[in-house]
Amino acid sequence: MSKKRRVFDIDFPTDPVEEETATPVPAGTEEPDTREARRGPMASAIQENASALRERQAAEAAIREENDRLAHDFVRMKKQGLIVDLVAIDAVSTSKLTRDRSITRDPELDELKISIRELGLSNPIRVEQVGEGYELVQGFRRLTAYRELFAETGDERFAKIPAGLMSSGEALDGLYRRMVDENLVRRDISFAEMAALARAYAADPETECTSVEEAVAILYASANRQKRSYIRHFATLLDHIGGALKFPEAIPRALGLDLEKKFADDAAAVTRAKSRLAAAMATTAEAEIEVLRGLLIEVRKAEKKAPAGQANTLKTTFRMTVPAGTVRCAVQDGRLELRSDMDFGQMEKQKLEAALAAFFAELDS
Repeated sequence: MSKKRRVFDIDFPTDPVEEETATPVPAGTEEPDTREARRGPMASAIQENASALRERQAAEAAIREENDRLAHDFVRMKKQGLIVDLVAIDAVSTSKLTRDRSITRDPELDELKISIRELGLSNPIRVEQVGEGYELVQGFRRLTAYRELFAETGDERFAKIPAGLMSSGEALDGLYRRMVDENLVRRDISFAEMAALARAYAADPETECTSVEEAVAILYASANRQKRSYIRHFATLLDHIGGALKFPEAIPRALGLDLEKKFADDAAAVTRAKSRLAAAMATTAEAEIEVLRGLLIEVRKAEKKAPAGQANTLKTTFRMTVPAGTVRCAVQDGRLELRSDMDFGQMEKQKLEAALAAFFAELDS
């Protein structure tokens, strides 16, 4: 009987070369653990939270940076009047600035209302924020049109008006200039309205202006020299008969200048003009202008009929524009009269004597 042979499995190293090339560990030291470190659930959650926190902080920093940029842009655009918002018409006041428009109703306002009703407002008004409300700077006619439309229709779309928001704190002179320049561009403002504003500006205690001459120079700096001269003459005309006029804005330029010249030469003509206007009780601009034209014709006829013996009593009048303003001169036999806004009483006596000496020396030359 033969014996069966048993087979045994022997495990041999599969890669003896790798084992031979392994880095030997110095004697007396522990063999390093090359196994990958394992993290528990808590460590993973902490790492994920930290990563999310960093991302959120970066997002918040980017948002703050964007907000700062938008805030600076908003301030810059507001100073330039480029921010437009819908403002309640009842929140807009018109008391800070004396308006350069006549208090009589604008005959073209109805046309503006039709345009706004059909097309909307293409040119927003401009306002300055004051407390909880706003102060009107530009756009008196547009604001009036919106108020009338809302009163007539009750339509809520006319309860608020598009308005350019200006930054607060601009000097009063600058606000007046903004209002005046807009109407100068429109070309439909009368010389009487411009003169009335100059007089009101000079009388306003909030301004540093002390005379109408200075007011005209400040408010109408962008107007040409001739136009400023006309405005000053109309201001003088209003000084004479402004209180008796109902429709000063309707006075044509030529008529106003002629009347101002006659009134400067003849104080009695001023009294007659006031009496005629009061007696006429004109209800229209046309009727009032007819009264003024009739008075001017009478004054001219009276000058032509003056007796020959009174020739020496007639005056020669003219105006001169000097750096200090307009000087009105009246000359007759043995008399020279100068009228100006300058306060000659405050000047030094020696300075006046030198000026008069130079004046007579020039006449004798």
